Amino acid sequence: MTDHSNSSGPYIRPDMKGFLDMMAAVNGPKLADLSLEEARASYQAMHNIADRPARDLAVIRDLSCPGPAGAIPLRLYDARESRDEASPVVVFFHGGGFVIGDLDTHHALCTEIAALIDLPLVAVDYALAPEAPFPAAILDCAAAARWVAGSPAELGRQASGIITIGDSAGGNAAVVVSQMLGANPAAVPVVLQVPIFPLVADANGSASMAAFSEGFLLTSDTMGFFDAAYGADRSDPRGFPILSDHSAAPPTIVATASLDPIRDSGRAYACALVDAGRDVVFLEMRGVTHSFTNLRGAVPSTQADLERIIAAMQFMLANPA
Repeated sequence: MTDHSNSSGPYIRPDMKGFLDMMAAVNGPKLADLSLEEARASYQAMHNIADRPARDLAVIRDLSCPGPAGAIPLRLYDARESRDEASPVVVFFHGGGFVIGDLDTHHALCTEIAALIDLPLVAVDYALAPEAPFPAAILDCAAAARWVAGSPAELGRQASGIITIGDSAGGNAAVVVSQMLGANPAAVPVVLQVPIFPLVADANGSASMAAFSEGFLLTSDTMGFFDAAYGADRSDPRGFPILSDHSAAPPTIVATASLDPIRDSGRAYACALVDAGRDVVFLEMRGVTHSFTNLRGAVPSTQADLERIIAAMQFMLANPA
């Protein structure tokens, strides 16, 4: 159990500290010690407890698209019943280490993003490991983004561009998909990518992994559990997209959490984009952990963090490169 009262340690927001202390007091089994079904149910249960309720939107509709291994379930969100003009479409990839998570774990977050950004959002229910190991999830994500880019009739909306966004593993997917669609263009371009506390570079051996491997929600044990199940090739940019060429990266918003074991991965990616001369906004949310976007009920200050990300998105869309 980690003591979060140490004043000489890293800064922790009071509401974040309260949540971490509550989680430590519960002292439940580690995710890595659960069965797959239990781990997936536990992830949903945490979001049910910790996130804000979903917003009511004019459109919340389940649909699907063809994928490399069969139909990929999708969910369309829009604050508007219909749209007369083409607009960017947000394509959302959920977190969960490519092992847990689905359309329902991130439903509340997707309603919030769609409402705040006032654009159509399509969430992707990609195949999970270990049943479908690397690169199955990424191939599904890329196929879904490509479909969204070129399927106005099925969506009832004309895409002028694609915005890839996701948290954690979904942040990895947001970057990899934009790289794949950059190399092999879809019907419309990726106009913005928004990796949120992403794993873009190998986090093993990083200072943030050493500092926050226990007691800050995401643990090194959980990371190892995900890594073993997903089995990403450490030499393949589809697994670790920092290995790719960044000279043609789209405008980017990288958001990290200061108390996250994979924080330094996001920092390294932002630095790589700066070094490549690309447009990037870097936001580090101080005093919060990994998964802060899904803790907005239990840790109320994180709602403002999400709103900062949305404001950065609006700024970048209004001032295209």
